[in-house]
Amino acid sequence: MSIIGWIILGLIAGFIASKIVNRSGEGFFMDIVLGVVGALVGGFIFNAFGAHGVTGFNLYSLIVAVIGSIVLLVLYHALFNRRSY
Repeated sequence: MSIIGWIILGLIAGFIASKIVNRSGEGFFMDIVLGVVGALVGGFIFNAFGAHGVTGFNLYSLIVAVIGSIVLLVLYHALFNRRSY
């Protein structure tokens, strides 16, 4: 997949994941970074369980990237967004 494909897939996956986790989004560039890194994380998770990771620009790869982005976003919020009440 080309770098443009990774950016588009990352933007879509990061946007969907950020809307699922915190409903407000993380911002345009953060969504792209989150989606691309999430695709890598999702590919690693899926490969660990014996499935294929990101296979190209298709629905399966989008699902893998969104799941990876959700995992990454939950970890990000758990580590960096601690609020004391």
